[in-house]
Amino acid sequence: MPLVAHNDLPTFKLLSDDGHTVLSLDRAKHQDIRELHIGFLNMMPDAALQATERQFIHLVGSSNPIAQFFVYPFSLPELNRGEEAEAHIREHYFNFEELAEQGLDALIITGANVINPSLNQEPFWEPLIDIVRWAETNVASTFCSCLATHVLVKHYHDINRRHLKQKQWGVYTHKATRRDHPLLRDVNTRFEAPHSRYNDVSREQFEAAGCSVLAESADIGVHLAVSPDQFRVVYFQGHPEYGAISLLKEFKREYNRYLGGARDKLPRIPEHFFTPEGEVIAQALIAQIQESDLTSAPAFPEDDLLPHCDNTWGDTGKAIVNNWLGLVYQLTNLDRKQQFMPGVDPDDPLQLR
Repeated sequence: MPLVAHNDLPTFKLLSDDGHTVLSLDRAKHQDIRELHIGFLNMMPDAALQATERQFIHLVGSSNPIAQFFVYPFSLPELNRGEEAEAHIREHYFNFEELAEQGLDALIITGANVINPSLNQEPFWEPLIDIVRWAETNVASTFCSCLATHVLVKHYHDINRRHLKQKQWGVYTHKATRRDHPLLRDVNTRFEAPHSRYNDVSREQFEAAGCSVLAESADIGVHLAVSPDQFRVVYFQGHPEYGAISLLKEFKREYNRYLGGARDKLPRIPEHFFTPEGEVIAQALIAQIQESDLTSAPAFPEDDLLPHCDNTWGDTGKAIVNNWLGLVYQLTNLDRKQQFMPGVDPDDPLQLR
């Protein structure tokens, strides 16, 4: 919630200069509690469709700007779906054309599974890019997760992601590299965040395109970056939305895919995720299956591992999304009430710190 500078106490100016949201008394008197309408393009595969839906909506709901949040999930018909997922989408999701007509304040785009060597060969490429082009002039900001980041940097900057030798997944320490940016207000200078990806866009690629890197890991690279205008597109390579057991569920899914013959190699244990005790259990599982026939392979020890999954990134993810929604709120408010913020350019979000 913003502070109100209701007198000339110097601390109010110091806090404002330091990046905190401090309203003038005149502006505070004209504040209204209103709605934010957020489109949520869920492109995740069927097995993760509803879990991703819950994770992102929870993340938005955990924010605390003065607003009421309406989240509108929708998907793309070009994505290959099973009957159950199709039924869920038909019953609970929205039609993008109708959302575009009624208007949105912001847009969230998730990752997706790919099957082609180049992203622009995917069946979802053209319909997704049509939505991205619409968003350029119709929403305050677009928030991208994982593969969505790789699609948009390919579209906007012709950046080709680099395929990694092995899946990069686990929980990694990151450093905030642009502490002055409003998206990182009240975020620890060092924090942890989960990743789960086979591909990477490097700091050098982001910066060559004019994007700003806001947070990165010495071990696995960029976590958070923004478009050259500093806000209109927010790029995550990691997963701020993940819950405490998201990596556990993913580990279980990949293990069972190996048992079922859908993957050739045993999945690696997610790095730096389990407690030391959980790591011992996971290592024992891998050792057991390496020594046994697949027909007698042990069941995945989910119940044994559950107590050893710590969430060390949730507060940071909430803080960044809170800052993002706060900026969306202020920018969309500018369109409605420009007269209460004279001199502020809605195309320069850094002025809204």
